[in-house]
Parts: sequence; C-alpha cells; structure tokens
Amino acid sequence: MPEPTNPMQSDRQSAPQPDPNEKLVKVFDTEQETEAIVVQGLLESSGIDSDLKSIDAVQDAFPGVGGTVILVREEDEAEAKKIIDAYRNLPPTDDETADLAG
Repeated sequence: MPEPTNPMQSDRQSAPQPDPNEKLVKVFDTEQETEAIVVQGLLESSGIDSDLKSIDAVQDAFPGVGGTVILVREEDEAEAKKIIDAYRNLPPTDDETADLAG
C-alpha cells in the first residue's frame, strides 16, 4: 500500500533542503504560509537552502495558534537575516496604499 502524501508538501520536497544532521536555526516565522513561501524563495535565489515547517496546533484546543517557520543552516543565519530584514523594509505594494498617495 503506498504511503499517503501531503499535497501541501509535494512541491516543497523537490526544493533543496539542509542536511538533517546539520544544526538548523529559525530565521523567520509568520502566520501566513504564503509570506513564508515568498521569503523562502528570496533565500533560495540568494543560494541559501532552507526548510519550511508548519507549526499548526490543534485548532480546537489552541485556536489561532500556529504558523510557518523557516529554518536555515547555522552558518547561513546572518546572511538569511540580512535578506529577511531587507524584505521587511520594502515599501508596501498593496493597491490600497497606492491610492492614498493620489
């Protein structure tokens, strides 16, 4: 019998990931998985392998608790944090904020 697969992880399994024997550190967390995917793409485009992990808690017991974290190799931590800080300092590209200037 084939093992059941998680459709949310099928795309991510092909992405390069750090060796499980290496020390990994958390460099980013968010409640929105889509934001984590964008940040992971920025890290990968800079040559930093990362691992995306869901930390969803049981919603019946802990409503609103959960999110997504990004882990990188310990030696990539400083560079990853620089990239993430630059991302966080970008001006908003939301259409609603663009209308306020006019």
